[in-house]
Amino acid sequence: MQYNPANPLIVQGDKTILLEVDNPLHAEARDTIAPFAELEKSPEHIHTYRLTPLSLWNAAAAGMTAEEMISGLETYSKFSLPANLPADLRDLVSRYGRVRLERVDGRLRLVTQDQPLLEELARQRGVRDYLGERIDGTSFAIDDAHRGVLKQSLIAVGYPAEDVAGYTTGTALAVDLRATAKSGSAFHVRDYQRGAVEAFHAGGDVKGGSGVIVLPCGAGKTIVGLAALAAVKAETLVLTTSTTSVEQWRREILDKTDLTEDKVTLYTGDSKEIGPVTLATYQIVTYRPRKDGDFPHFGLFSQRNWGLIIYDEVHLLPAPVFRITADIQARRRLGLTATLVREDHREEDVFSLIGPKKYDVPWRVLESKGWIAEAQCHEIRLGLPPESRMEYAVAEWRDKFRLASENPVKEDLVGLLLDRHDGPEDRVLVIGQYLKQLRRIAERYGLPLITGSTSNSEREDLYGRFRTGALRKLVLSKVGNFAIDLPDANVMIQVSGTFGSRQEEAQRLGRILRPKEGEKGACFYTLVTRDTREMDFSHHRQLFLTEQGYSYEIVDESDLVPSKAPSPAERAG
Repeated sequence: MQYNPANPLIVQGDKTILLEVDNPLHAEARDTIAPFAELEKSPEHIHTYRLTPLSLWNAAAAGMTAEEMISGLETYSKFSLPANLPADLRDLVSRYGRVRLERVDGRLRLVTQDQPLLEELARQRGVRDYLGERIDGTSFAIDDAHRGVLKQSLIAVGYPAEDVAGYTTGTALAVDLRATAKSGSAFHVRDYQRGAVEAFHAGGDVKGGSGVIVLPCGAGKTIVGLAALAAVKAETLVLTTSTTSVEQWRREILDKTDLTEDKVTLYTGDSKEIGPVTLATYQIVTYRPRKDGDFPHFGLFSQRNWGLIIYDEVHLLPAPVFRITADIQARRRLGLTATLVREDHREEDVFSLIGPKKYDVPWRVLESKGWIAEAQCHEIRLGLPPESRMEYAVAEWRDKFRLASENPVKEDLVGLLLDRHDGPEDRVLVIGQYLKQLRRIAERYGLPLITGSTSNSEREDLYGRFRTGALRKLVLSKVGNFAIDLPDANVMIQVSGTFGSRQEEAQRLGRILRPKEGEKGACFYTLVTRDTREMDFSHHRQLFLTEQGYSYEIVDESDLVPSKAPSPAERAG
């Protein structure tokens, strides 16, 4: 039996992997297993990963082989791999692509060379309903309308299909990237952005055309979208999270491509124009007048002959959009995200309907190359004030998290952190979940506040002043989680969040990760009330950042509060 005590991994037969954080080989081992294992827990000294079917299939779809995965585990494992694990891993990885969707003579088919498997699948409830006539011993005809739902059904029974049936070309659109941005600055697509587009597009081959690109916030996912648009050269629909994001996409398209303003239109609550490149929000697409009524804006997906649909922040894709996405599998589909984690656990639907992960670059890799700012993360733990402890103790379970999140001591600590980061080079964002808390902070420190009810014109004015440095501190509600273009922000103070949302933690840190001039890095503070439910949730929120190689320095509130000055009597004594 192999035993190398210097190695940091313990690989177990139940497909869990234990990683020693304090081991000198920790970072190498983490980067080796991260492409095919999912982080589950990250306490101080031992992190737990798990080999899941979806994590293995995503790695396989990105071109990683089972032998590469096994070799990586063997290289860093203290002990010999459990006898069952290599065989189980090979079996799971081999399931991806064992059945394929192909187009032969213009007809969609489900094909496999494994005839017994086809017989088994044909008897599976949920799969058989979408199979057409049997063509021969290895294939069935498939109705094009069932292409999406069949892929969902196949992954549910453990055999994710490789879709190489190709895509409609869409209406051609002449578009190229500029060598010099319209704003006058030099522009080029970075090597990792180009690699992401090449992995997605695959030169126009049927193996490309659908999938998800995973890049950190601040790494230029919008540029990847523009480069994909220029590669496909077809009319494109872009779906994103907010009107602020829509405006950001529009600015970037007009600045960095040769498209003119009349070619780029907005489909939002304020403007509903449809053009060669149309930018829309998820909110407008999923709007319906009645809870049980139809979605009147779903027609947007068929208004033009789209050659590409881009799903920005695909981890936030609303459930109703999955339904329409299942019906438009003949369109090229590109998902952009910083994390594949979904709070509703619909990662398999992203895999089936948008496509598997095609490209992924860890945050630490980009940080080491200077493409995103170096970040220091601090968790500041504080206690409830005496007058609040009894209220928390007797509160209903569902109310405890909010009471801890709105701990009034946090407002004092915000002031201390604002003083700490009061230099002319600092741009500070205070962000939280609860509006009353944020209004108190904004009023107490004389700061502007942006919430969901802030008008678009006022938002853009405040964001613009922040970008120019006329305004250096800003308070944001959860509208600040997504797609705000504030590249100079270098400090984030998180006073409250959405329970244990890993994706929110990633998005918020991402707001301050744009590369900075000089040596200025980024500081991320999260304020957490100890001995409460908030602390339990905070550990889960930090999972994603731990997976990317970040760690939190734990700081007590006493480390920030200035020492109380002694009284004259104490000095005399």
